[in-house]
Amino acid sequence: MSRRPLRTLTVLIGAAAAVTAFAAPASAGTSVLSEAAGPATLAAVQQELGTSLGAAFAGSWLDTTGRLVVGTTDASHAARIRAAGAVPKVLRHSTAELKAIQSTLDNRTAGLPGSVAGWYVDVAANDVVVSVVGGDAAGRAWAEAAGVPVRVEQVKSAPRPLWSVIGGQGLYFSGGACSVGFNAFDDDDHYVITAGHCTELGGTVRGVDGTIGRVERSSFPGNDYGTVKVTHSDVSTPPRVDRYEDGTDVRIEGADVVGVGGRICRSGITTHWQCGRVEALDQTVNYGNGNVVRGLTQTDACAEPGDSGGSFVSRPSSGSGTKLVQAQGMTSGGSGDCRSGGTTFFQPVKEVLNRYDLTLEKD
Repeated sequence: MSRRPLRTLTVLIGAAAAVTAFAAPASAGTSVLSEAAGPATLAAVQQELGTSLGAAFAGSWLDTTGRLVVGTTDASHAARIRAAGAVPKVLRHSTAELKAIQSTLDNRTAGLPGSVAGWYVDVAANDVVVSVVGGDAAGRAWAEAAGVPVRVEQVKSAPRPLWSVIGGQGLYFSGGACSVGFNAFDDDDHYVITAGHCTELGGTVRGVDGTIGRVERSSFPGNDYGTVKVTHSDVSTPPRVDRYEDGTDVRIEGADVVGVGGRICRSGITTHWQCGRVEALDQTVNYGNGNVVRGLTQTDACAEPGDSGGSFVSRPSSGSGTKLVQAQGMTSGGSGDCRSGGTTFFQPVKEVLNRYDLTLEKD
């Protein structure tokens, strides 16, 4: 997890802090490798030098201009590093020494304060860094008690596991359960799109691994769409739809409309992945009690309660490899079931994207 320190403090225990002896450019006759050389070429050179320099190897990295820099604790290796196309830099600590310091910290996790966000080898700075939330005293004390030279950096917040909101998975309201349709965003925020008869329940909305946020907008009847604003920072919104037992997730490539007779599939928490064909476009549906919805698409892909709001997509191609699909819409309602067959309607997703000026998450 990338963290930008607000302030850096130095703790010196035992050995002196890392210092740089010199950094020398490659010789005039040798071109310096840069990021433009590509990952494979850079990795090959880094591996070769890591092996040939042995115990003197002190890591490698790209500097701010993109040049490959290789560290060594022995200045006599500078010519070899230049010949390989890298910029040599003489450092105090070898990679092995820094890894030994990191290992010492790894073995001290019993009683680890929650304010210690983690630790890592800063290869360019040639030291080991302990990240402490807000510079907490207990976290600093833990680092100081390790008995090895470390640098303490102050970070704003502790890391936490991220979880994904994926199309077709559960979406839980205080008054019922529906399914995730698609993920979208605007200039400021991220949203989950689902059925409007689900979002009309309002309030806080949860997903399979925790709270997502609150209902932001809802339109039902007339239309059948709504959005949930993502307010929790541990939630990610990838362009994916769950195929459950039918295979790996499909990925959203766009929102091109499948016409009448075209193949589509849908996903939801009750009946999972079901496929069929489009039977009609722009249909008006009467759900009773004055709930009339216009502009729906009729299909013969079955669905049942709980699948509402779930993803309708173009049918993915057969065979192996990444499955790219076109987003179609969110399950609205229907008749029948998945045992005897039925008719299901979906709300086209383009309407809600246009109405709320949202951009679909896609590959």
